Amino acid sequence: MEKEESQFLKEIVQKVVDNPDKVGVEQEVDKQGVKLTLSVDPSDMGKVIGAQGRMATAIRTIMHAYGGQHEAKISVVIEEPDKGGGAGGM
Repeated sequence: MEKEESQFLKEIVQKVVDNPDKVGVEQEVDKQGVKLTLSVDPSDMGKVIGAQGRMATAIRTIMHAYGGQHEAKISVVIEEPDKGGGAGGM
């Protein structure tokens, strides 16, 4: 079962991308807070980053505010898709 923070981020991003079924969020919790790693279809990366990084900044701002309401420090990392066709790729 996904944690509340992960589900919230996933729902936001699914509304922005063309391939909502390929949105994934991994969550790690440590003493510094909650780290959410976001992955999307490579063709949707531009939509998630946005012009001059504005969409990525907006997503991080929303999650920061969400964390403030839930007394948690939340950081969002956007996973870059593999650019090379190296071994071990999907």
